[in-house]
Amino acid sequence: MTARVVCIGIATLDSIAVVDRLPEPGERMPAREACVAGGGVAATAAVTLARLGVPVAFIGRVGEDPAGVMVAEGLRREGVDTAGLRVVPGRTPVTLVFVETGSGERTLVPDTRGVPPIELTDPDIKRCSDAEWIHVDQTGHPTVARLRDAGVRAKVSFDGGNVDRDYGLGQVDLYAPTERALLARYPERALADALAAASAEGPEVVVVTRGALGSVACSDTSAAIHEAAGFQSDIVSTLGAGDVFHGALLAALLDGRTLPDALRWANAAAALACRALDGRSAIPDRSELEAFLTRAA
Repeated sequence: MTARVVCIGIATLDSIAVVDRLPEPGERMPAREACVAGGGVAATAAVTLARLGVPVAFIGRVGEDPAGVMVAEGLRREGVDTAGLRVVPGRTPVTLVFVETGSGERTLVPDTRGVPPIELTDPDIKRCSDAEWIHVDQTGHPTVARLRDAGVRAKVSFDGGNVDRDYGLGQVDLYAPTERALLARYPERALADALAAASAEGPEVVVVTRGALGSVACSDTSAAIHEAAGFQSDIVSTLGAGDVFHGALLAALLDGRTLPDALRWANAAAALACRALDGRSAIPDRSELEAFLTRAA
Protein backbone atom coordinates (compact mmCIF):
# COMPACT_ATOMS: atom_id res chain seq x y z
CA MET A 1 0.00 0.00 0.00
CA THR A 2 1.35 3.44 -0.95
CA ALA A 3 2.14 5.61 2.05
CA ARG A 4 0.07 8.79 2.22
CA VAL A 5 2.63 10.26 4.64
CA VAL A 6 6.37 9.66 4.82
CA CYS A 7 8.01 10.61 8.11
CA ILE A 8 11.74 11.34 7.95
CA GLY A 9 13.91 11.80 10.99
CA ILE A 10 15.02 10.36 14.27
CA ALA A 11 14.03 7.08 15.91
CA THR A 12 15.28 6.49 19.43
CA LEU A 13 15.10 4.08 22.31
CA ASP A 14 13.86 5.94 25.40
CA SER A 15 14.81 4.99 28.95
CA ILE A 16 12.17 6.62 31.15
CA ALA A 17 12.08 7.06 34.93
CA VAL A 18 9.48 8.71 37.17
CA VAL A 19 11.07 10.79 39.94
CA ASP A 20 9.72 13.14 42.59
CA ARG A 21 12.08 15.84 41.32
CA LEU A 22 15.27 16.14 39.35
CA PRO A 23 18.18 14.79 41.43
CA GLU A 24 20.92 17.03 42.80
CA PRO A 25 24.54 16.46 41.66
CA GLY A 26 25.87 13.28 43.25
CA GLU A 27 22.49 12.31 44.67
CA ARG A 28 21.10 8.80 44.36
CA MET A 29 17.35 8.99 43.81
CA PRO A 30 15.23 5.85 43.37
CA ALA A 31 12.70 5.90 40.54
CA ARG A 32 9.03 5.37 41.35
CA GLU A 33 8.59 3.64 37.99
CA ALA A 34 10.70 3.01 34.90
CA CYS A 35 10.39 1.57 31.41
CA VAL A 36 12.11 1.34 28.05
CA ALA A 37 10.18 2.24 24.87
CA GLY A 38 10.57 3.42 21.32
CA GLY A 39 10.65 7.17 20.79
CA GLY A 40 11.82 9.91 18.49
CA VAL A 41 9.99 12.87 16.99
CA ALA A 42 9.29 11.67 13.46
CA ALA A 43 9.04 8.02 14.51
CA THR A 44 6.33 8.71 17.10
CA ALA A 45 4.41 10.84 14.59
CA ALA A 46 4.54 7.84 12.23
CA VAL A 47 3.13 5.55 14.93
CA THR A 48 0.32 8.05 15.53
CA LEU A 49 -0.60 8.10 11.85
CA ALA A 50 -0.61 4.31 11.75
CA ARG A 51 -2.87 4.12 14.83
CA LEU A 52 -5.26 6.52 13.12
CA GLY A 53 -5.42 4.33 10.02
CA VAL A 54 -3.23 6.40 7.70
CA PRO A 55 -0.76 4.43 5.52
CA VAL A 56 2.64 5.74 6.62
CA ALA A 57 6.32 5.05 5.96
CA PHE A 58 9.37 5.99 8.02
CA ILE A 59 12.84 6.90 6.74
CA GLY A 60 15.64 7.06 9.26
CA ARG A 61 18.66 5.34 10.78
CA VAL A 62 19.37 2.93 13.64
CA GLY A 63 22.67 1.42 14.71
CA GLU A 64 23.90 -2.16 14.59
CA ASP A 65 22.92 -2.92 18.17
CA PRO A 66 20.07 -4.49 20.17
CA ALA A 67 18.47 -1.07 20.61
CA GLY A 68 18.19 -0.73 16.85
CA VAL A 69 16.42 -4.08 16.62
CA MET A 70 13.92 -2.99 19.29
CA VAL A 71 13.24 0.33 17.55
CA ALA A 72 12.68 -1.28 14.16
CA GLU A 73 10.46 -4.05 15.53
CA GLY A 74 8.38 -1.53 17.45
CA LEU A 75 7.65 0.48 14.31
CA ARG A 76 6.80 -2.61 12.29
CA ARG A 77 4.41 -3.88 14.97
CA GLU A 78 2.48 -0.62 14.62
CA GLY A 79 2.09 -1.11 10.87
CA VAL A 80 4.65 1.51 9.82
CA ASP A 81 6.45 0.77 6.53
CA THR A 82 10.12 0.57 7.56
CA ALA A 83 11.69 -0.13 4.16
CA GLY A 84 13.46 3.22 4.50
CA LEU A 85 14.82 2.51 7.98
CA ARG A 86 18.51 1.71 7.45
CA VAL A 87 20.76 -0.19 9.82
CA VAL A 88 24.14 1.55 9.81
CA PRO A 89 27.40 1.19 11.74
CA GLY A 90 27.21 2.90 15.10
CA ARG A 91 24.89 3.19 18.10
CA THR A 92 21.15 3.72 17.94
CA PRO A 93 20.15 7.14 19.34
CA VAL A 94 18.98 6.94 22.94
CA THR A 95 17.21 9.39 25.22
CA LEU A 96 17.19 9.44 28.99
CA VAL A 97 13.88 10.82 30.23
CA PHE A 98 13.00 11.98 33.74
CA VAL A 99 9.29 12.41 34.37
CA GLU A 100 8.17 14.47 37.38
CA THR A 101 5.62 12.86 39.65
CA GLY A 102 2.30 14.68 39.69
CA SER A 103 2.72 17.12 36.82
CA GLY A 104 3.92 14.57 34.26
CA GLU A 105 6.38 17.14 32.89
CA ARG A 106 9.52 15.60 31.45
CA THR A 107 13.20 16.43 31.06
CA LEU A 108 15.08 14.91 28.12
CA VAL A 109 18.76 13.98 27.83
CA PRO A 110 19.21 12.77 24.22
CA ASP A 111 22.32 11.24 22.70
CA THR A 112 21.91 11.29 18.93
CA ARG A 113 25.57 11.10 17.93
CA GLY A 114 25.60 7.40 17.18
CA VAL A 115 24.46 7.32 13.54
CA PRO A 116 25.36 9.40 10.45
CA PRO A 117 23.04 11.94 8.78
CA ILE A 118 20.19 10.63 6.64
CA GLU A 119 21.04 10.22 2.97
CA LEU A 120 18.06 9.47 0.74
CA THR A 121 18.20 6.59 -1.72
CA ASP A 122 16.32 6.44 -5.03
CA PRO A 123 13.63 4.20 -3.45
CA ASP A 124 13.27 6.75 -0.63
CA ILE A 125 12.72 9.55 -3.13
CA LYS A 126 10.18 7.45 -5.04
CA ARG A 127 8.33 6.72 -1.81
CA CYS A 128 8.20 10.44 -1.06
CA SER A 129 7.06 11.28 -4.60
CA ASP A 130 4.07 8.99 -4.17
CA ALA A 131 3.06 10.49 -0.82
CA GLU A 132 0.74 13.41 -0.12
CA TRP A 133 2.72 14.69 2.87
CA ILE A 134 6.31 14.42 4.08
CA HIS A 135 6.78 15.04 7.80
CA VAL A 136 10.28 15.91 9.04
CA ASP A 137 11.85 16.68 12.39
CA GLN A 138 15.17 18.44 13.03
CA THR A 139 17.05 15.35 11.83
CA GLY A 140 14.97 14.96 8.68
CA HIS A 141 14.84 18.65 7.77
CA PRO A 142 18.15 18.60 5.80
CA THR A 143 16.60 16.11 3.35
CA VAL A 144 13.94 18.57 2.18
CA ALA A 145 16.25 20.39 -0.22
CA ARG A 146 17.29 17.06 -1.76
CA LEU A 147 13.65 16.10 -2.24
CA ARG A 148 12.78 19.40 -3.88
CA ASP A 149 15.83 19.14 -6.16
CA ALA A 150 14.60 15.68 -7.16
CA GLY A 151 11.23 17.12 -8.16
CA VAL A 152 9.22 15.83 -5.19
CA ARG A 153 6.17 18.06 -4.80
CA ALA A 154 4.46 16.48 -1.80
CA LYS A 155 3.64 18.96 0.95
CA VAL A 156 6.21 19.18 3.75
CA SER A 157 5.34 19.41 7.43
CA PHE A 158 8.15 20.40 9.80
CA ASP A 159 8.06 19.77 13.54
CA GLY A 160 10.07 22.77 14.68
CA GLY A 161 10.03 22.10 18.40
CA ASN A 162 13.81 21.93 18.55
CA VAL A 163 15.29 25.40 19.21
CA ASP A 164 19.03 24.72 18.97
CA ARG A 165 19.44 26.20 15.48
CA ASP A 166 17.67 28.28 12.83
CA TYR A 167 15.99 25.93 10.37
CA GLY A 168 14.92 27.38 7.01
CA LEU A 169 11.22 27.50 6.26
CA GLY A 170 11.30 28.42 2.57
CA GLN A 171 10.53 24.87 1.37
CA VAL A 172 8.10 24.01 4.16
CA ASP A 173 4.31 24.03 3.74
CA LEU A 174 3.36 23.49 7.39
CA TYR A 175 5.60 24.74 10.19
CA ALA A 176 4.70 23.39 13.64
CA PRO A 177 6.87 24.65 16.53
CA THR A 178 6.15 24.80 20.22
CA GLU A 179 5.24 28.25 21.51
CA ARG A 180 8.62 28.42 23.23
CA ALA A 181 10.46 27.58 19.99
CA LEU A 182 8.47 30.12 17.96
CA LEU A 183 9.09 32.95 20.43
CA ALA A 184 12.79 32.03 20.59
CA ARG A 185 12.94 32.27 16.79
CA TYR A 186 11.35 35.73 16.86
CA PRO A 187 12.45 37.25 20.18
CA GLU A 188 10.63 40.19 21.75
CA ARG A 189 7.50 39.60 19.65
CA ALA A 190 4.02 38.77 20.82
CA LEU A 191 2.61 35.42 19.75
CA ALA A 192 0.44 36.87 16.97
CA ASP A 193 3.36 38.82 15.53
CA ALA A 194 5.62 35.76 15.71
CA LEU A 195 2.99 33.69 13.85
CA ALA A 196 2.87 36.32 11.13
CA ALA A 197 6.67 36.45 10.90
CA ALA A 198 6.89 32.67 10.47
CA SER A 199 4.16 32.71 7.84
CA ALA A 200 6.05 35.41 5.94
CA GLU A 201 9.02 33.03 5.58
CA GLY A 202 6.98 30.77 3.31
CA PRO A 203 4.79 28.16 5.06
CA GLU A 204 1.13 28.06 4.06
CA VAL A 205 0.19 27.11 7.62
CA VAL A 206 1.89 27.77 10.95
CA VAL A 207 0.66 25.74 13.93
CA VAL A 208 1.94 26.37 17.44
CA THR A 209 1.54 23.84 20.27
CA ARG A 210 1.00 25.27 23.77
CA GLY A 211 0.88 22.21 26.00
CA ALA A 212 -2.20 22.10 28.22
CA LEU A 213 -3.40 25.38 26.68
CA GLY A 214 -3.95 23.67 23.33
CA SER A 215 -2.79 25.09 20.01
CA VAL A 216 -3.03 28.14 17.79
CA ALA A 217 -2.55 28.50 14.05
CA CYS A 218 -2.65 30.87 11.12
CA SER A 219 -2.96 30.27 7.39
CA ASP A 220 -1.86 32.37 4.43
CA THR A 221 -5.38 31.99 3.00
CA SER A 222 -6.88 33.93 5.90
CA ALA A 223 -5.83 36.72 8.22
CA ALA A 224 -7.58 34.93 11.09
CA ILE A 225 -5.76 33.26 13.95
CA HIS A 226 -7.37 30.00 14.99
CA GLU A 227 -7.21 28.84 18.60
CA ALA A 228 -8.21 25.45 19.98
CA ALA A 229 -8.30 24.72 23.68
CA GLY A 230 -6.56 21.73 25.18
CA PHE A 231 -8.33 18.75 26.76
CA GLN A 232 -8.20 17.35 30.28
CA SER A 233 -6.85 13.82 30.68
CA ASP A 234 -5.21 11.72 33.36
CA ILE A 235 -1.64 12.90 32.84
CA VAL A 236 1.05 10.37 33.61
CA SER A 237 3.70 11.83 31.27
CA THR A 238 3.79 14.48 28.54
CA LEU A 239 6.57 12.61 26.73
CA GLY A 240 5.84 12.48 22.99
CA ALA A 241 2.64 14.54 23.23
CA GLY A 242 3.87 17.06 20.66
CA ASP A 243 4.91 14.28 18.27
CA VAL A 244 1.45 12.72 18.61
CA PHE A 245 -0.13 16.12 17.96
CA HIS A 246 1.73 16.47 14.67
CA GLY A 247 0.82 12.99 13.46
CA ALA A 248 -2.84 13.51 14.37
CA LEU A 249 -2.87 16.94 12.74
CA LEU A 250 -1.75 15.46 9.42
CA ALA A 251 -4.32 12.67 9.73
CA ALA A 252 -7.03 15.28 10.27
CA LEU A 253 -5.92 17.36 7.29
CA LEU A 254 -5.89 14.23 5.11
CA ASP A 255 -9.50 13.69 6.22
CA GLY A 256 -10.31 17.08 4.70
CA ARG A 257 -11.05 18.70 8.06
CA THR A 258 -10.89 22.48 8.43
CA LEU A 259 -7.86 23.88 10.22
CA PRO A 260 -9.80 24.69 13.45
CA ASP A 261 -11.29 21.18 13.51
CA ALA A 262 -7.88 19.62 12.78
CA LEU A 263 -6.38 21.51 15.73
CA ARG A 264 -9.10 20.21 18.04
CA TRP A 265 -8.59 16.65 16.78
CA ALA A 266 -4.83 16.86 17.31
CA ASN A 267 -5.20 18.42 20.77
CA ALA A 268 -7.41 15.52 21.83
CA ALA A 269 -4.99 12.90 20.50
CA ALA A 270 -2.08 14.53 22.34
CA ALA A 271 -4.05 14.69 25.59
CA LEU A 272 -4.98 11.00 25.40
CA ALA A 273 -1.35 10.06 24.71
CA CYS A 274 -0.37 11.54 28.09
CA ARG A 275 -2.13 8.70 29.94
CA ALA A 276 0.98 6.47 29.79
CA LEU A 277 4.57 6.82 30.96
CA ASP A 278 6.06 6.29 27.51
CA GLY A 279 5.23 8.37 24.45
CA ARG A 280 3.39 5.70 22.46
CA SER A 281 1.37 3.08 24.31
CA ALA A 282 -1.58 5.42 25.03
CA ILE A 283 -1.83 6.92 21.53
CA PRO A 284 -5.51 6.49 20.59
CA ASP A 285 -6.83 4.76 17.50
CA ARG A 286 -9.44 6.50 15.37
CA SER A 287 -12.50 5.07 17.10
CA GLU A 288 -11.19 5.91 20.58
CA LEU A 289 -10.30 9.44 19.53
CA GLU A 290 -13.67 10.11 17.92
CA ALA A 291 -15.51 8.71 20.95
CA PHE A 292 -13.48 10.99 23.24
CA LEU A 293 -14.32 14.03 21.11
CA THR A 294 -18.00 13.11 21.09
CA ARG A 295 -18.05 12.93 24.89
CA ALA A 296 -16.19 16.24 25.13
CA ALA A 297 -18.58 18.08 22.78
